[in-house]
Amino acid sequence: MPSTLNTGRLLADVGGTNARMAWQDRPGAPIEHIEVLPVAEHANLREAIGVYLNRLDRRPTEAAIAIANPVTGDRVSMTNHDWSFSQAALREALGLSHLRVLNDFTALALAVPHLASDDLRQIGGGAAVTGAAIGVVGAGTGLGVSGLLSDGSGAWRPIAGEGGHVTLPAETARERLVMDALTRRYGHASAERVASGPGLLETCAILCEADGVAADAFVNAASVSHAALQDGHPQAMEALRMFCAVLGSVAGNLALTLGSQGGVYIGGGVVPRLGAWFDDSPFRERFEAKGRFSGYLSSIPVWVITARQSPALLGAALALDAHA
Repeated sequence: MPSTLNTGRLLADVGGTNARMAWQDRPGAPIEHIEVLPVAEHANLREAIGVYLNRLDRRPTEAAIAIANPVTGDRVSMTNHDWSFSQAALREALGLSHLRVLNDFTALALAVPHLASDDLRQIGGGAAVTGAAIGVVGAGTGLGVSGLLSDGSGAWRPIAGEGGHVTLPAETARERLVMDALTRRYGHASAERVASGPGLLETCAILCEADGVAADAFVNAASVSHAALQDGHPQAMEALRMFCAVLGSVAGNLALTLGSQGGVYIGGGVVPRLGAWFDDSPFRERFEAKGRFSGYLSSIPVWVITARQSPALLGAALALDAHA
């Protein structure tokens, strides 16, 4: 069936659980027609995009896809899902003049300077240092890490990395118990194995097993959070606090590595859902717990990104703007 519009831009933010699709008429135009498609309901990315475009009855001339995995060549294979595709083949199938594929947290980092104050909630620290490096980290189906470095002329250069897969920073006996269990299962215990939605679920199961407690009631991260915050379940609460502590350690490591005196931003789907409880969690204490450099970190502001619209969609659009 002929499309009613053969111009404009497709934007996508693809994670291990959901793919968010959106439309932009031209560079700088509003991002509209946002739709969330569960990735488990579609065989591949091309099919999901087709469903979205058929409902919208439009065909783009260019597209940008922010996706949760490394982008190092033509073949893109998701870390936490089985979708895999060739960028060249997808561009040809969609009839695009240009396709930009980038890591989802690289896209999020690009959007950070454009976030409104209403889209942020500060957790500790002081004021950001203008022009200083910025850290970006967040937990969802995986653990994303990125950052921004100033180019010295008022523009920013995003970092494309896989910092969520650094070795788990276990500091307590119970964290080492979890780390040992994860190492036995996977050969390497990464930070993502605890500081993510699936990691929260697995951490709770490991703690329950260690304590001889049934874990059958826990089916996803939301069930663990509910049991912790609403029911006071001991192992669920411990898992949730451990999640926040590990995230704090990772964010603190990132801030030290980059010198992120411009602040650290927390994205992803898990932390915003914890609301104000997260503010008093172990996160900030562990963020600053770096011995001689605790004072250095205590001044660095941390913000939780609370924007309703996925900022990575804006970051994807900005990546296309850079090509134009």
